[in-house]
This record gives sequence, structure tokens and C-alpha cells, in this order.
Amino acid sequence: MFKKILIANRGEIACRVIRTARRIGIATVAVYSDADSDALHVELADEAIHIGPAPAQDSYLQGERIIEAACNSGAEAIHPGYGFLSENAGFAAACEEQGIVFIGPHSSAIASMGSKSAAKRIMEEAGVPLIPGYHGDDQAPSHLCEEAGRIGYPVLLKATAGGGGKGMRTVATAAEFDEALAAAKREAQAAFGDDRMLVEKFLAGPRHVEIQVFFDQAGHGVYLAERDCSLQRRHQKVIEEAPAPGLTEDLRKAMGEAAVRAGSAIDYRGAGTVEFLLDNQNRFFFMEMNTRLQVEHPVTEMITGLDLVEWQLRVAAGQDLPLSQQAIAVRGHAFEARIYAEDPERDFLPATGVLQTLRAPAESAVVRVDTGVREGDEISVYYDPLIAKLVVWGETRAEALHRLGRVLPQYRIEGTVCNLPLLYNLATCSAFLAGPTHTRFIEEEHELVFRTGAADKASQLHPAALALLLHKSRHQTTSSSDPYSPWQERNAWRMNLPAAHRLELKWNEQCYPADIEQSGDHYRVTVAGDTVMMSATLEEETLHITSAGHRVRGTLAHADGVYTLYLAGGACRFTEVLADTGEQQRAEDTGLTAPMNGRVVTLLAAAGDTVTEGMPLLVMEAMKMEHTIRAPAAGVVERFHYAAGDLVAGGAMLLEFSAQAE
Repeated sequence: MFKKILIANRGEIACRVIRTARRIGIATVAVYSDADSDALHVELADEAIHIGPAPAQDSYLQGERIIEAACNSGAEAIHPGYGFLSENAGFAAACEEQGIVFIGPHSSAIASMGSKSAAKRIMEEAGVPLIPGYHGDDQAPSHLCEEAGRIGYPVLLKATAGGGGKGMRTVATAAEFDEALAAAKREAQAAFGDDRMLVEKFLAGPRHVEIQVFFDQAGHGVYLAERDCSLQRRHQKVIEEAPAPGLTEDLRKAMGEAAVRAGSAIDYRGAGTVEFLLDNQNRFFFMEMNTRLQVEHPVTEMITGLDLVEWQLRVAAGQDLPLSQQAIAVRGHAFEARIYAEDPERDFLPATGVLQTLRAPAESAVVRVDTGVREGDEISVYYDPLIAKLVVWGETRAEALHRLGRVLPQYRIEGTVCNLPLLYNLATCSAFLAGPTHTRFIEEEHELVFRTGAADKASQLHPAALALLLHKSRHQTTSSSDPYSPWQERNAWRMNLPAAHRLELKWNEQCYPADIEQSGDHYRVTVAGDTVMMSATLEEETLHITSAGHRVRGTLAHADGVYTLYLAGGACRFTEVLADTGEQQRAEDTGLTAPMNGRVVTLLAAAGDTVTEGMPLLVMEAMKMEHTIRAPAAGVVERFHYAAGDLVAGGAMLLEFSAQAE
């Protein structure tokens, strides 16, 4: 076994590897950039070595510096984690040349699967089913467009060196092809240093089912059940589960054996994941093979009771696989929810900020939290906005999903926008509870997922208004220090009349006045012309409501001026509309502002250009994802305030724009 290893990564995977290595007696060396000098993985490691400035291309993607750090520290092996250099064949080969063990497959296997085009050809020879598409070397835009027409729209553009949804675009018509191809190539170049693309037939509503495989140095391979990763946004996973629901044992076995066959075809070593698309007729097609550990590996660990990182370390050190295929048992069901700093209500724009409050649910044998950040840490523009992974287990799928819905509201995050309400809505969604979903579920079931329908409005606004009132009453301050002063009263008391309150809520981008009359703990709540009689108390963060004999318990979270009320029927996210006193200066509508902290990638227009509504003007990038700024109406671009390559703060004016008079 190794005495010392270096972890060439950051965040929660670096922390995970360090903890596992420590448990089995291996010393660890961390690497860090300027932005990560005080990071959790640096604190946990036995040693830490600085490797460069904050941008990943100047630090975590500098393979020579990382190998130098390993040599200078005496590390015998490098664990690449996932992302960054984990699937870089050149880096793996450089490790091999220096006599350092790369904890992963050989460089030749990575190279085979690193190009999606080459991978398709290998899988075809191995008898693994493929999606129809073009995987050739001719990368001329005109040829790719021609191939898309031959395949038939809609098609999917994918970076040949890609993963994690980067460099991927769905194209519905030929008219959209050129813009989508340019964006996908830019994103692929930024993320992987390779802008080559392949074109595939877009399958409507498939499931994304992947198989965890493991091979030892002798070439013996096993599969460790499967994971369903169909709940996605922008081709990136949101909630994963294992095992996949609704699969027959024959289908499960066929997919597992195909995955092992895929690994054997490239003489694979270590942990890998073979990803398939499963159509509505239960036909599966090879999508790609990730030659590394996956972000969602904890759900496999929860149902098998195995530590896959320990397996990686032992196999890389030359040991045989700890178990045979027959000895691998699956018990129960597990879910992983990815908690991101992002705003689902603004097309999942990544967010930044300092984690002023970070409280996670208590961990146990059935609840696990993997994270690489602490309270006070910054979610920066430089890296992936993943805050944590919340993993739960249950004897059955229903029990595990119920547990996920119960523990999600226990999270408290302040200092940045995050996706907790969306995750809760998904975990409590009847359609998800019923069984398998598909990769376009969030897009196609937007009203259901975001709880914006008429029924949600009727069930959420009244409790939300009352919760806001109780929260304000508890936290209201007074100018009197006399506890017996009438100015200490916060119940809107009126002589011979019920106490009256007037609030205004913003929910689903609309404002709703709320009139509340109070008599003790009893309230008459009127919102949107509908009146409901309720009694309620707010104890810490728990709201107890009774209406017409129906008792309901919810959890109220408040962060950065945004309230989230978690009810059995879903999460209600709202803000209070405060009176306009004229003290805030109004910005003139003369330009377009940055929706996030990020970098200007390219300008798609020039000062003085006349443009039409919806025309792309510039592209911003943050945390490896691109966002296109478009003209809000027909008009003229007056001037740009930033150039390509400039860093921009969220809310900054990007350009000045004059709309044409109608």
C-alpha cells in the first residue's frame, strides 16, 4: 500500500480522498491555488503545496506543477479526483513517465475514451449499442451541419473531449445550428482545451442510466449496480439514485455485462462509469465512458456498503478486487441531491458569495453530507458552484425519498442563492415518487417542479403570508427599553377592533397584497381576494398551522431577504415587497446588466449596430457555463463597457442600448 499520495483536486472530492486515505494509514498532500489557501481540503491534508493563481488553467490544470509537487513531497501516487486533469491522458502519461502511480486507468485507456468519436468506434467493435450520429474527423462547420441534416433534427452537439454537460447543445432546426455550434465549441475549448464536436440524434425523453465498473491490474472486472441520473438541468445532474427504478433483472444484468465488456475492450483499470441512454422501449445505447470516479458515487456506496475510494487506492497499489461479481450485494435505495450555488428561477445561473451561514443536517448511518466548504468560505467565480452533496438511504425507494424530503429543509445556507427549494420540490413531487423520470423532466414539468400552478398558489400564499407576519413579529425591534411600555407590543393592537396587518409578498414574479386580522393566535388571512381562517404559531423555524380542522407543519427558512416555506406540498419561495420611500435611486433603463459574476467571453455585436429582438450581443462565462446576453428589443447598441476577457461583477452594466420607438 502507498505511504503517501497527492490529491490533484479541490473541494469535496479532495476532502473525501483525504479522509479515506487517513483511515487506512496513508499520508496526504494537497495542492491549492491562491483562491484556496484557506480551503477545507488544505486544512485536512498532512501537507499542502501552492500551485498557482486562482484560475484553474493557471493552477489545477497545470500538470507539470502538480507532478513537481508530488516529486518534491515524496508522494508515490496522485489521485486526480474528478474534473480538472482526471481524464487527461497526457497528464496520466506524464505521471507514468515520472514513476508516479496515477490512481486511475492507464493513459491509453483515457485516450481511447477521451474522444467521444473514438469511443463510439471502439464500442461498436465491442458490440455495445450506439446512438445514430456522426463521430468523424471532419470538423468543418458546414460538414457538421450537413451531417446534422442527414441524421435529422433535433440533434445533440457534444464535445468529443467533454463531460458534465460542458460543450453540449440541443439543436432543434438548421437555422439554430451555427450559433449553437459556435457556443458549444467555445465552451468545450474553455473547459477541455479541445473544441472538436460530434453530432448525435437527440432522443426525446430518454432515461440516463449509468453503470459503475471496477477493474484490477490483472484485468478482472465487475459492475456495482447502476445509477439513474435522469433528473438534470442543462445536461447536468441534479438528483441521482441507485439502483435505477423499474429495471428488470434481465435488463440490469445485460447493461452491467455490456459495461464490463466496454471496459475490457480498452484494457481498463480502476474505477469507471459507463453511461447509457435508455429509451421508452427499454433499449439502451452507449453514451460515453467516464474514466474516473463520478460525483454521484456515494449512492453506490450507500447501497453496497463499499468505499469506492478505498477500492481505488488498493487497486492502484496492485491489490486484487476486494469482491467478485457474485459477492457484490445491493441493499435498499439511495438518493444524492447536489446542492449548488445557483438560481433555478433564473435559468439556473451560477451564483457566488460568502457562506455566512452553513448548517447541514446531522449525519447518521442513513444520512451523509459530502462537502468541501465551511461557514465563512467563498463560492467564487473560478470553480464549480457545488456546495455539498446530501445523500440518504432507505430500505425502499419510497422511504429514501421521504427521508430526503425530510432532511432537505434542515439545511441553512446564507450568503448566496442556492437550489434547496428546487431539490425539495423534486423530492416531494408525486411524479418523481411514482417512478422513473427522463432527462427533460424538469423542463417539461416546469409548473409541477417549481410549484407555480393555480393549486400551489391557493395552498401556499396564505401560509406564506402568515409565516412572514410571525417572523416579522418575532424579529421586530422597538425604540423603547421598557418591557411594560405599550410600544413593546407587536400585535397591531386596536381598541375594540381586531389587530390588523398589511403585507405584500412577491411570489412567482408577481406581487400579492395580504390583509391579516389577528385575535390572539387566530388569524383571518386575505390574499388575492380569498379569505382563510387560520390559527398558527412559529416555534424557532417550525410553523404550526390549523385551518378548518386541518393541521399542517412547515419549516420557514430566511436567507438574504428571501423566505422559503417548506410544506408537505412543496417549497414556497417568496420575498417581502417593502414600501417605496423614494430613498433608493432607480437605475435608468439604458443598458443590459450582468446576470452573474463572470467573465466576458466574446462580443457578438459592435457599437453602432442595429439589432433585432433576441439577437445575441455578448457571451458571459462563469463556473465553466456560458450565458448569452440578447437584445431585449429591436434597437441600437450604443457602446460596450467591457471587452472579451474582462471580469464583470453581477449587476454591472454591460452595454448601453437604445430601443427603437414603436
